[in-house]
Amino acid sequence: MFIDSHAHLDVPNYDADRAEVIARARAAGIEIMLEIAGSDVGKGSLAPGLKLAEEHSFIYAAIGLHPHEASLYDETLEQTLIECSRHPKVIGWGEIGLDYYYDNSPRDVQQRAFRRQLELALERRLPVIIHTRDAEDDTIGILQETWANAGGAEIGGIIHCFTGTQKLAGAAIEMGFHISFSGVVTFKTAEELRDVARNVPMERLLIETDCPFLAPIPHRGKRNEPAFVLETARKLAELKQTSVEQIGRITSGNFRRLFKLAEVRVD
Repeated sequence: MFIDSHAHLDVPNYDADRAEVIARARAAGIEIMLEIAGSDVGKGSLAPGLKLAEEHSFIYAAIGLHPHEASLYDETLEQTLIECSRHPKVIGWGEIGLDYYYDNSPRDVQQRAFRRQLELALERRLPVIIHTRDAEDDTIGILQETWANAGGAEIGGIIHCFTGTQKLAGAAIEMGFHISFSGVVTFKTAEELRDVARNVPMERLLIETDCPFLAPIPHRGKRNEPAFVLETARKLAELKQTSVEQIGRITSGNFRRLFKLAEVRVD
């Protein structure tokens, strides 16, 4: 059994065959998918993400404002997020964080929205899903000050689609975070990332697709989907010198413990 810890199934890329994509994931042994319902909340995609979670017992949701849309953060949006965070299928807050690669929102605005959402996640006792790109030092600093030093390590969270350095991985693990690897770890150019993956403790390891983006080898260049998370599991099994089944068991158990979901017996 496997868990896709980060998926964007509500996007238009799946409008023609969403049911088939979900069915393929289930047939491939994906027991749970975490739908990032708030990735484009400012553009109105929050409700479709939550609807998917309502329709499928094995889909859960996270809500939050992506750093790309940080300029949209205001009191009205905050109240919407707070209200949605009370939904019974919402188990996490995210993805939130910093993106200095695209700078779609000014950096100071990103930082304010990031800090405020960390505070709200603390109040709601929800694990956070962190997006960080070209912003390692500021990400570490804000997480230490606003999250870890305020008790967030007890709640935990995920550095999603990890593509950073050993410095970021080490700091995140010290603050109680899990490290989630996507199909990027399979790319031929990702040897430094594979070195980081070898060093991540098994008890902090997660897998994801970040679909529809970043399809792993041998599907690179195609639309990604949750069933492809097995390719990431296979690569991590190779790096950790274990079986893909063991990676599935370990990462699924890690996910369930982080989000306080009941364990499933695996015979």
